[in-house]
Amino acid sequence: MIRTAIVLSLTVLCLMSVSPAMAIERSELQLASVNAAVAYADGDGLVYGKNADRRVPIASITKLMTALVVMESGEPLTEWLDFRERHIPAPANAYTRIRVSSELRRSDVLRIALMSSENFAAHTLARHHPGGYDAFIEAMNSKAGELGMRKTTFVDPTGLSIDNRSTAADLVRLVRAASQYPQIREYSTTRYFTAQFRQPRYRLAFGNTNVLVHRESWGVGVSKTGYLSDAGRCLVMLFELDGKPLVTVLLDSLGTRSPMGDAGRIKRWLTTGAGGSVAAAARAYERKKNAAYAASDGASVSVN
Repeated sequence: MIRTAIVLSLTVLCLMSVSPAMAIERSELQLASVNAAVAYADGDGLVYGKNADRRVPIASITKLMTALVVMESGEPLTEWLDFRERHIPAPANAYTRIRVSSELRRSDVLRIALMSSENFAAHTLARHHPGGYDAFIEAMNSKAGELGMRKTTFVDPTGLSIDNRSTAADLVRLVRAASQYPQIREYSTTRYFTAQFRQPRYRLAFGNTNVLVHRESWGVGVSKTGYLSDAGRCLVMLFELDGKPLVTVLLDSLGTRSPMGDAGRIKRWLTTGAGGSVAAAARAYERKKNAAYAASDGASVSVN
């Protein structure tokens, strides 16, 4: 009888230890993003993957690695950096409001690069790295290798190049690493910020490119958006779900709000099991992009 009672007690404890999310019977998750990965920040493996190992352009998601290299360089965040004339031609979409020769503290340069995806800011951070711009790019790739991001390559610090490529699964590793720095967490989720430049003195206001950081209910801890025509709309986030930090990587979707919609669908899927639905236009875009990927590298389409 005592042995039976012990067995029953252990069984009850085991059942109690299973999280509610694990017990939910889930429908197939529907996402607008062509490539995706979802994982708990403190876990191993993926909770969900959709073409998670496909190597694709990642646009300004690149700037998370830029931030990680800046933080690991140990250079003082209080140092004033000057915005120099670009030493390499700027891409056509590299618009900026920042004046050449003006100065801003490194911490604020990093903040606007993350929260507002300011390309000249990211470029300037690389120019002021010990050893210069080329050493910065080398450090980005070295860090990717250190993190086990085996299918990731960087050629610039902004993400304006389509040759900055990674996978959704690799980017989960990047978000986990970046989240270890309180500054990256703070800067990437700053809602609004007014930068105070000097020489000459002027101010510029910046806003966060991810609307979800404005919603307290999401508890966003790390955020970065990205867009290029070849990369589509992209979003990586770390946010709280039932008290646990969840990493979500969404790459290549059609509309500006599609990644945010996908984040909501993932949240509902994990908490209620509902798979959701996406618009016909987004589904057509997905079919077109999958066909293009398959034609270019022979990659198969997978959901796991």
